Amino acid sequence: MSHRYDVSIITVNYNGLKDTCDLINSIPYDEYSLEIVVVDNASNNDEASIISAQFPQVTVVRSNKNLGFAGGNNLGIKVAQGKYLFFINNDTVFPNGTNLRPLIRRLESNDGIGAVCPKIRFEWDNHPIQFAGYTVLSDITIRNRSIGYNEEDKGQYDAPHPIPYAHGAAMMVKREVVEKAGPMPECYFLYYEELDWSLMIQRAGYTIWYEPACTIFHKESRATGINSPLKTFYTTRNRLLFVKRNVKSTIKYISYCYLIGIVYPKDTIKYLLKRRIDLVCAAQKGISDFLKM
Repeated sequence: MSHRYDVSIITVNYNGLKDTCDLINSIPYDEYSLEIVVVDNASNNDEASIISAQFPQVTVVRSNKNLGFAGGNNLGIKVAQGKYLFFINNDTVFPNGTNLRPLIRRLESNDGIGAVCPKIRFEWDNHPIQFAGYTVLSDITIRNRSIGYNEEDKGQYDAPHPIPYAHGAAMMVKREVVEKAGPMPECYFLYYEELDWSLMIQRAGYTIWYEPACTIFHKESRATGINSPLKTFYTTRNRLLFVKRNVKSTIKYISYCYLIGIVYPKDTIKYLLKRRIDLVCAAQKGISDFLKM
C-alpha cells in the first residue's frame, strides 16, 4: 500500500489552543514528507477554525463530541495518510535540533518492531526525565514504574531497548500495526488505553522500543499528582477494566479483590482525612460503573 506521506503527526486538542499552537510551531521538518493532523475534541470554543486559519498546512478535524484520548486519536488515524503515525500530546514540544529520523530508523531496522517511543523529559527547570521506558505492570496491583522518572538526564538512559508499553504522550506506530492490531481501545476514554493498546500490538506479533536519540519535552504540570474527581473516577474504573481485558482468570479475581478490597478502602480513608468527599464519591462511582460494565 502506498502512502502520501512518510509520517503523520496526530495530536488531540481539547481546550488547549495555546499548547497546540506551541507544538505545531516546534515540529521539525527534515527530509521526510510530513503531515500534521489536529483533532479538536469538542473544545468549548471552535478552536479548530482558529488552528486552520493560523496553520493552513495543518489538517484539522473537529469532533462535535468529546471522544476521549483513544477516540480522538482514532479519528485522526482515519484521515491521516502517513506510513508512520506519530501520536503526540498537544502539551509537548520538540526541542531545537530534534528530528524524527531516529524513530523512523528504529522502526525500519526490524519488521517485528511495531512502535517506538522517544525519551520524554519535563519541560520545566533542567528538564528532568519523565520517561525512559516502563517496568512491567504487576498482574495484581496493576502498578508499574516509569524508568528514570524525575531524574536529571546525565545520559544514563541513552541506550535503546525493548519496552513493555508505549507512552501515550509520544509514540510512533507503523500503519500496518494499526491495521493488524486494531485501533486504540475507546472503552477507557481516559487513562490506561495506551497500556492496553501496547498489549494488543504485542499480541499482533510486534515489539515496542524506546529510542532515546529523539527527545521531546512535556509540559505536564508538577501538580498532576493532585487528584481531581475526573482522574479519580477513570483511574479507579479503568484499573479494573484493564484487569478484565488483560489478566488471566485466577489472577484476575485476586486483582479484583486487591483493588476493591484493599486499595479502594485505603484511598477512601485517605480522601476522608483530606476532607475530599468529591474524591470519595468519584472512586465509588468508578467501581460501580465498572460493575455495571
